[in-house]
Amino acid sequence: MSEEIVRIAAKGDGLTTGGRHVAGAVPGDRVAEDGTITPGPHHVDPPCRHFPQCGGCQLQQADEAALAQFVSDRVAFAAESQGLVPGKIAAPHLSPPRTRRRATLHARRMGKKVVIGFREGGSHRIVDMAECHILAPELFALVDPLRKLLAHWDGKLAADIQLTRIASGIAAEIKGIAPDSLQQTEALLDLAREQSLARLSIDEGFGAEPVWEPRPAQVVLGGVPVSFPHRAFLQPTEDGEAALLRAAKDWCPDQGVIADLFSGLGTFAFALAGPAKVLAAEADRAAHLACQAAARQAGVPVHALHRDLFRDPLTADEISRFDCIVLDPPRAGARSQVNMIAQSTASRVVYISCNPQSWARDARRLADAGFRLEELRPVGQFRWSTHVELASLFIR
Repeated sequence: MSEEIVRIAAKGDGLTTGGRHVAGAVPGDRVAEDGTITPGPHHVDPPCRHFPQCGGCQLQQADEAALAQFVSDRVAFAAESQGLVPGKIAAPHLSPPRTRRRATLHARRMGKKVVIGFREGGSHRIVDMAECHILAPELFALVDPLRKLLAHWDGKLAADIQLTRIASGIAAEIKGIAPDSLQQTEALLDLAREQSLARLSIDEGFGAEPVWEPRPAQVVLGGVPVSFPHRAFLQPTEDGEAALLRAAKDWCPDQGVIADLFSGLGTFAFALAGPAKVLAAEADRAAHLACQAAARQAGVPVHALHRDLFRDPLTADEISRFDCIVLDPPRAGARSQVNMIAQSTASRVVYISCNPQSWARDARRLADAGFRLEELRPVGQFRWSTHVELASLFIR
């Protein structure tokens, strides 16, 4: 006797009507008692040779419809878990293959060979990357040159490589190596020059230091050039960023004063400014200074505020001065700041989240304070992953 898979659970397993979790199954599959999966109409052949060993993806066996349903379900179930009923749930946005513009890869020496790639799921073992269907082609093109560079690195090798596509090219940061000879330094410079990198930095354990940056590394946010500090946050895909910005623009007023909390470099602030005035509050000093300098140079109505909103949230009185509140907090959510919003007279909140669970907890607090969840927009920027994001509108 077999059971049918009815949905994909939060960690990527298929879930049967009887509550059984089955790895690798998708809705429409049937699972026998011995675990054998009979593929259904939504089960497809994974495009990548490294699946399912590589931890970069969990759902390559799901077709587009199953992926979209998973992203929607994650967001809808998070709201439901707190008794929240959205006025509207929009169709999900899914980022296409090969559009990820930032990633952290790992490199290790295995005998005489250097392996570079993502780790296996739940393991420190690295899958040596020969192809990748999520990375932007410009990022994947650096894997082989980096492998050749590190193959000649003396001694034990254990490095993390952060790659980010920005407006001026690729910013690469390698943590865990220390050039101790002229030959190694020259090899790094040759790589940067040959690959036309925007910046190449080395972190020996004391913070990243650029060894190559022919011109200041920049991103463009809302049409405004912004300096790109080391480890600065960018949305993982350009199309996903556009989907979140579209939600914020649809929901925020064109006039008045807007608070952009946990603003980072100003992704939302610069897109929303003009004629509206925007306060961009951020705890990370480098991101704050980059946002501040860009706003001044461009002459846009963005006021950058350096403030740790976890330890020192805007008070209820401060919040009450704004016509709209935009939040895009880290995965932990924004409990303290949401408590202040709940106690304020604010009537419109746009909450962007990369964690449906922490968002739902904060959303419940807003609902208890009289806000209604007007709309939810699910966003799947991390294609074939269980990582889901969302945009939401609360009105009181």
